[in-house]
Amino acid sequence: MLYLLAQWLEFEGLFNLVRYQTFRAGATLLTALVIGLVIGPKFINMLRVRQGKGQPIREDGPKTHLAKVGTPTMGGLMILTSLTLAMLLWMNPATPLVWACLAVTVGFGIIGFFDDLDKVTRRSHKGVSGKVRLLLEFAVAGVAVWLMVEPSGTDLYVPFMADRYIPLGPFYYLFAATVIVGFGNAVNLTDGLDGLATMPIVIAAGAFLLICYLVGRVDYSDYLGIPYVPGAGELAVLCAAIMGAGLAFLWFNAPPAAVFMGDTGSLALGGALGAISVAANHEVVLFIIGGLFVMETASVIIQVFWFKRTGKRIFRMAPIHHHFEQLGWSESKVVIRFWIIAIVLAVLGLATLKLR
Repeated sequence: MLYLLAQWLEFEGLFNLVRYQTFRAGATLLTALVIGLVIGPKFINMLRVRQGKGQPIREDGPKTHLAKVGTPTMGGLMILTSLTLAMLLWMNPATPLVWACLAVTVGFGIIGFFDDLDKVTRRSHKGVSGKVRLLLEFAVAGVAVWLMVEPSGTDLYVPFMADRYIPLGPFYYLFAATVIVGFGNAVNLTDGLDGLATMPIVIAAGAFLLICYLVGRVDYSDYLGIPYVPGAGELAVLCAAIMGAGLAFLWFNAPPAAVFMGDTGSLALGGALGAISVAANHEVVLFIIGGLFVMETASVIIQVFWFKRTGKRIFRMAPIHHHFEQLGWSESKVVIRFWIIAIVLAVLGLATLKLR
C-alpha cells in the first residue's frame, strides 16, 4: 500500500525512500517483528483457550518432551499474520514473483493449519492423510511454478560455475514443484525442539535476502556470473518479512516454548524458502544454505530404509536431533549447536556467489 501511495506521489520527499528495495526490506523486517511481538500474547492466549490440552506429545518420543504437555500449537498463524501484513504494507504489488511466493507461503500455511486442527481435535499425531497433504502441496506449488517460469526460465543453474546451466525444459516444472514441497516438509521434520527450526529459517532467509537482491540487479548478477531474474530483487522484501516474523515468533518459542509453530508455520516457511530459491534460480544453493533441513530429512529416510531392510536402526531416534537427545545432549545444547551449523552452511551457500 505504501509503495502505491509513494508511486502516486511520484516518490517525492521522504517517499523517495520507498523506491529502494533495501529500505523497504529493512522496514518490512521491523514491521513484521513489531506486529509479531504485539499480537503474540493475545494469539497464544487464544490458542491456549481454544485447544485446551494443546499439541499432542508423542509418548514414544524423548521422555523429556512429556513436560511440554499443554503447550498450544498453530503458532504459525502469528507468523503468517505478521508476515502478510508487513508484505502488504511495503511490497511492490506489480511483481508476479512475490505473489507466487506469497501464494505458496499462505497456501502451505492453510494446509498445515488443517493438519494441526485435525491433530488437536482428534488428539492424534496422524493429522490429514499424507497422500492428501502431498497432493494439495503439489497443486499449490505447481501453480506457483507456472507463474514463476516466465521471468525465471526453466534452466537449472549450477553453483561454482559461471553461466553454466542444465536446460530442463518441461521437466523443470516437476523439479521446481518437488523442491518447494520437499523443503516445506523438510522444515516440518526439523520442527521438533523449541527454537530448532525457527532460527535456521531466519538465517536461511537472511542469506536469500542477499541472493535475491543481487539476482535482481543486472550489474551485480553480470559481475558475479549468476543468472539475472527481473523482479527477483523484490523477493528480498519477502525474505526480510520472514526474518522479522520468525524473530518475533522466536521470542515466544524460546525454551521453554510458550507456543509451537506447528505444521501451520513449518510448512509455510519451508515452502516459502523453496519457492524463493526457485524464483531466484538458486535451487541447488538452497540445499547448501538449508543443509540442516536436508540433514534432518535424510536421517529419517536412512532410518526408515535401513530398518525395513535389516530390522536395525542407525540412529537411536529420527529425526537426527532426537538422536543427540538420546545420547544425553540437553535440548538447548542440540538447538544451539544446530544453529551454529545453520550459520556455517549459510556462509558456504553465499560463497557460491563469488567462487565461480
